[in-house]
Amino acid sequence: MDQNVSPDAILQLGFGFWGSKTLLSAVELGVFTALAEGPKPLPQLAAEFGLHPRSAVDFFDALVALGMLERGDEGYTNTPATAAFLDRNSPRYVGGLLEMANARLYPHWGNLTEALKTGEPQNEAKGGDEDLFGALYGDPERLRQFLQAMTGASLGPAMALAQAFPWKDYSTFVDVGCAQGGLPVQVAKAHPHLTGVGFDLPAVGPIFEQYVSRHGLGDRLTFHAGDFFADDLPSADVLVMGRILHDWSFEQKFELLGKAYDALPDGGALIVYESLIDDDRRTNAFGLLMSLNMLIETKGGFDFTGKDCCGWMTLVGFTETRVEHLAGPNSMVVGIK
Repeated sequence: MDQNVSPDAILQLGFGFWGSKTLLSAVELGVFTALAEGPKPLPQLAAEFGLHPRSAVDFFDALVALGMLERGDEGYTNTPATAAFLDRNSPRYVGGLLEMANARLYPHWGNLTEALKTGEPQNEAKGGDEDLFGALYGDPERLRQFLQAMTGASLGPAMALAQAFPWKDYSTFVDVGCAQGGLPVQVAKAHPHLTGVGFDLPAVGPIFEQYVSRHGLGDRLTFHAGDFFADDLPSADVLVMGRILHDWSFEQKFELLGKAYDALPDGGALIVYESLIDDDRRTNAFGLLMSLNMLIETKGGFDFTGKDCCGWMTLVGFTETRVEHLAGPNSMVVGIK
């Protein structure tokens, strides 16, 4: 046995949920939003959030040690990153995704071992015939939380995609499965010549329109209600599927790619962006863990590599494909008809 081998990395990973849940509870409480006003001392924060004297100092100091807060003579304050991304009033807020992780995913992931053995979802649809989206879209509050989470998840890659793709060569686009409209808003802001459509189930319409209106883009971004399995996709120069394909089985993925091909004109482009697993399936841990999340959340969904997606696109008729990195663990596959 190598006496120089340390268990530190194993233990850090095994107890990773400690730090994760501390952050998720801070987001749930609104700590980072409250500190957007400036530094606050411990007694004020403890009173504001109704924290027990036993918990308060360890909770806030743990957030300091985890790099989520700073502490000075005037008390606790946000870091530059938490000020930008975890203040609910920030236009770059990604905490909606963490709010959903706390409220939904955290308890569901407690049943990962069962999912590994059965291959069955462990979420709201567990033990029933209703799928994830039926359960989410049937509850207005749960739907709004889910759509806000999708905006948080897509903000980084959406901003990168708005710069990385040659939008100057196109005039119109459709975001298939648009959620709140995070991607259409980022693309439209960056390229004033474009007009776009958000395509999603009817219940999403009012939420999309409210979000788009808040960004002053109601004249260029419109909502088209539909079901992408039951209906044809709207036609445009560019179709985008962001975190859509990974929700579905191979057969359903292939069906959606075929529908996208049919909706595009010659020379049109399909953009698929996901947390693509690296082709060697060794380094993008987030992409692999996202695929396990699809095991937890869906009946047949799974994540995939860029090479996989390029192959599928070629089979449905796309003549050119390429893979480009966007941001963090996210990349896009572009197919040209």
